[in-house]
Amino acid sequence: MEREGAVGGPGGRVAVVVPCLDEEAAVGAVVDALRVSLPHAVVYVYDNGSTDRTAEVAARHGAVVRFEPRPGKGNVIRRAFADVDADTYVLVDGDDTYDASAAGDLVRLLVAEGLDHVVGTRRPDTPTAHRRGHAAGNRALNSVVSRVFGTPVTDMLSGYRVMSRRFVKSFPAISRGFEVETELTVHAVNLRVPQREVPVGFRDRPEGSASKLRTYRDGFAILRWIARLAHLERPLLVHSLLGALIALVSLALGLPVVVEFLRTGLVPKFPTAILASALMMIAVLVAAVGVVLDAVHRASDEASRLVYLQYPAPQALDLRVPPAPSPARGADRAGRR
Repeated sequence: MEREGAVGGPGGRVAVVVPCLDEEAAVGAVVDALRVSLPHAVVYVYDNGSTDRTAEVAARHGAVVRFEPRPGKGNVIRRAFADVDADTYVLVDGDDTYDASAAGDLVRLLVAEGLDHVVGTRRPDTPTAHRRGHAAGNRALNSVVSRVFGTPVTDMLSGYRVMSRRFVKSFPAISRGFEVETELTVHAVNLRVPQREVPVGFRDRPEGSASKLRTYRDGFAILRWIARLAHLERPLLVHSLLGALIALVSLALGLPVVVEFLRTGLVPKFPTAILASALMMIAVLVAAVGVVLDAVHRASDEASRLVYLQYPAPQALDLRVPPAPSPARGADRAGRR
């Protein structure tokens, strides 16, 4: 697929990416709210294998429809970030749970303060907006990421974000599913980009719309992804802790043998002594691997930072000027699977 641009006023172009899977009941309202809030932007709805009329409804409401057959939100975002060329990107779910009318304010904030990443943190408008256990699980994951990566995170799993071109084009997008929000958060923390968190309204899904998130399966997938990211992004910390743990086991096994040798001059437990020695050598090797991986990671960070610096900061936008009709939109609405 050829790269697509976004329409904008003087100084910038804004593209809105809306991942969707079976959101016929909600996507029309989302597109309408986005077009009112950002009249100059192009709204791209990425259909991720819907079996209902999501694509048809989105096109009828004025969105440019794209198709990503590989299942998973991460696959959709990787495809969209590669295909769409803009100065500012808005990412919002197509289930009409987020306040899409706040998109214009989030874009203005990003440009006015020279930010690269604005996260719309969820502020429930109703007691049932969060499914049972989701709020507690989200808080636990936020705490884990904040501790591991050293930066306070309020809503790591938010699907409502505004990002600069340089942030998007330096984002590797490795994950396949709902872990992509975690990956975006860690990318922002790791690059130390200027960012803000802004509360936005969060409500129940409209009638006829069902959540695709599976609490336990996706929760464990996110935990596994956090562990993987911790190993990739903080290898020295992870390997140092693991090496220290192995060294403590070695000392617990070996100290009694050493004490007995100093007292009697004999080593009555050769297997224990050998095991303790082997564990200590393993602990040293694990720590040494952490040092090597940390050096590799620093080189990777420098490469990402150089990619980030190739693009200019967000430009001033004229959010009052609606886009001229695009002849390409009609063909897009027909869609290609």
